Parts: sequence; C-alpha cells; structure tokens
Amino acid sequence: MTRSARWLLAALSIGGWMVPSLAATEARTDYLINCGGCHGVDGRGAPPQVPSLRGEPGRIVAVAGGRDYLYRVPGPSQAPLSDAALAEVMNFVLREFSRDTLDASFVPYTTEEISRRRGDPLLDPLARREEIWGSYD
Repeated sequence: MTRSARWLLAALSIGGWMVPSLAATEARTDYLINCGGCHGVDGRGAPPQVPSLRGEPGRIVAVAGGRDYLYRVPGPSQAPLSDAALAEVMNFVLREFSRDTLDASFVPYTTEEISRRRGDPLLDPLARREEIWGSYD
C-alpha cells in the first residue's frame, strides 16, 4: 500500500480528527492497519481474548519488566512493521489510549529499544505477565 493510500485510509478512519504531525498520522494509520482489526479503532479490544488498550498499557509500562513486555507480546513483536514504526505505534497507543494512566516520567519507546528485544518474542505472555504483575484479574 502506498504512503498516500495509507494516509487516505487514516483520514477516512479518523473522521476529521486533527493530528499534530505526519509521524502521528503514520503511527495512527499503522495502528489501524496492524492492530485495529482486533483491538478496535478505539482500543477497547474484546477482553479477555483481545486485551483492551485503554488504560492498562499505561499501568503495565510503569512496572519493572512491563515496558519490555508490551512490545514482546505476539501482536507487536510479529507485526509487519519496522522497529521504528513499531516504536511510534507503541508510543501512539500509550498516549492515545492510556493517557490517564501513563506516568508523567514516561520516556517514549525508541527504535533502538525495540530492536534489542523484538526478535525474542514472548512464547507465554500470560505466564510472563503473571511474573511481572502477579495475579491479573
């Protein structure tokens, strides 16, 4: 899909929402194309099979091991996106859907950070989440 076609898709999906930059537009478009089919345009998901991205990632990224966990779960780790594009999508998801739970000290994901561990996806994300988080109810 060409960049202009992707931008058009984002514009149609956004329904007039103004975005602050081209990078934000591309991240939203990448989210819609690669994540929105399961998590929904609004990030609500279909719990428990498809987790909601509203609020929870902001809490997860703040705990030890949570930052790494978020991009190594099957969806992000296997998305057909470059590491740079995935970093932008992760930052978009956190700022768009978890703004209220995102700690003020949050540092955005970088391409280098994603590149270091993305190739080592979590084989059992539920078990890893319990190790990091404890019971997840």
